[in-house]
Amino acid sequence: MKLVMDGKPTWAAGLLFCREGRRFLSQAVIHCGRFKNQTLVIDDRLIEGSLFEQIEEAMDFVRKNTNVKFVMTGSTHQCYCYQRNIGKNTNVKFVMTGRPEREEVWDYSLEAVREAVINAVCHRDYTVMSHIEIRIYDNELIVWNPGGLPLGLTMEDLFKPHASKLRNKGIAEVFFDTKIIEQWGSGIEKMINYCKEAGAQEPVFEEYQGFRVIFRKGIFNEEYLRGLGLNDRQIKAVFYVKENGEITNKKYQEICEVKERLATMELKDIVEKGIIEKVGSRGRGTHYTINSAFNPQ
Repeated sequence: MKLVMDGKPTWAAGLLFCREGRRFLSQAVIHCGRFKNQTLVIDDRLIEGSLFEQIEEAMDFVRKNTNVKFVMTGSTHQCYCYQRNIGKNTNVKFVMTGRPEREEVWDYSLEAVREAVINAVCHRDYTVMSHIEIRIYDNELIVWNPGGLPLGLTMEDLFKPHASKLRNKGIAEVFFDTKIIEQWGSGIEKMINYCKEAGAQEPVFEEYQGFRVIFRKGIFNEEYLRGLGLNDRQIKAVFYVKENGEITNKKYQEICEVKERLATMELKDIVEKGIIEKVGSRGRGTHYTINSAFNPQ
């Protein structure tokens, strides 16, 4: 792989296998931050070590500073248990429905975020005196790396089959042989697919003083809906509409275990908040869908 030349390790070898990789390139680190807004930082870490270690420790930072919901699947009875601040800056919600089997639901697809971090480490321009950055805000997570797209590759090329133009051949080959990457040129597609599988918004890809990937929670998350004044039943109904495309008054009664009068009142309240819209005026064909014109303030 030509990681050793004339009896000396190349900078790629140093970054891949040396715990003190900064001796080779001082800028070869990942700077992670959790922000309350653009200026208020509530957690900050500069991650050093080998590139393998940097990827895993960066993901540890992401898990530490994002929310996870544990969904316990099983019987039809449900018990909602809330516990906050499990670890610094982390909120955890446990939803138990019977059997001791659980599914972890994170704010963002961890597989997609990890792919973005791997791509940043593998394809960044190591001659630029800047760090890779991971910025976590309340409603979005950004992975940025210095250096734009390689010469001859455009943004449009990223969204169709394309050859991988390797900026750092030594790193890419080792990542491929250790199965950190499966094939060259597939990172963008994998990130999109991971987000779709998780039911999350597709990430945004931008050339911005380098290259960045933006993951967004989406407006219809529990925290946002609760802030609009929706109760647990209404939030459950909105999630049902997101998953199934529509909901009827009868289905609302069924999943929320309420009478028709209360279902009508609570559906009307969600409509008045602009989140869903009523289709039809009366009769069996009447149902509710997500309001495509919803414009959060």
